[in-house]
Amino acid sequence: MDDTGAPPRLTRLTFHGPLSEERAARMIDRLCARAGPAGPGSVLDIGCGWGEFMLRLLDAAPQATGVGIDVDGEALARGRAAAEARGLSGRVTFVQESAVGTARGPADVVLCLGAAHALSDARPPEHLTAALDALRRLVTPGGCVVLGEGFWQRPPTSGELAAMWPGADPAEFHSLAGLVDLAVAAGFRPVRTETASSGEWEDFESAYQADAEEWLAAHPGHPLAQETRDRVDRHRSMWLRGYRDVMGLAYLTLVPLA
Repeated sequence: MDDTGAPPRLTRLTFHGPLSEERAARMIDRLCARAGPAGPGSVLDIGCGWGEFMLRLLDAAPQATGVGIDVDGEALARGRAAAEARGLSGRVTFVQESAVGTARGPADVVLCLGAAHALSDARPPEHLTAALDALRRLVTPGGCVVLGEGFWQRPPTSGELAAMWPGADPAEFHSLAGLVDLAVAAGFRPVRTETASSGEWEDFESAYQADAEEWLAAHPGHPLAQETRDRVDRHRSMWLRGYRDVMGLAYLTLVPLA
């Protein structure tokens, strides 16, 4: 970019969440193995962003087609470009639309990685029950859902809540046990429960900010510098003083009851 433009966004991120290359590869291997020799036939990615996990799954499952849904046109454009570069554009569609009440699917694998809020207009934590009901409807019999969802690793203190996002509430997330219980109540069996490590969180949070931090170091007097500095400093403080080692992210592989 030239010196007159705004800082780039999220180019250091592979996945839009605390997910390592190693964990993603293991998850994809398990999803393909579970579906049998041919692999899954269809993939639906809710709140897909640029759909990196979906694209890797499609690459590993040559028979599969995919649909990604998101409202972020910039992220979807990145996904389409990545699909084109990998020779996958004929097997995947990125759609800019809301996932609330979506008629997309059902699919053999439904991905909802940090995007349960996209399936319901309800406020947290009530949105999760509605999202799980929707996911139950969107997965084929014998298929599976991969849900990435936040949870409290421990109850946050009042000081930690005050340092988080505006309006942060202790009722906003469940415990890990409570999250899994909700999935079971919605008609799923949890065949795999895993959580992002502290290293995955650190990699994600650092990469999330890295573009802007590098830009600020190179352009301290830019007209957009103060606005950008305020934004990244605020986010860093929310993480380091607020939700670091308090909020976790679970990756649940859920199979619907027959």
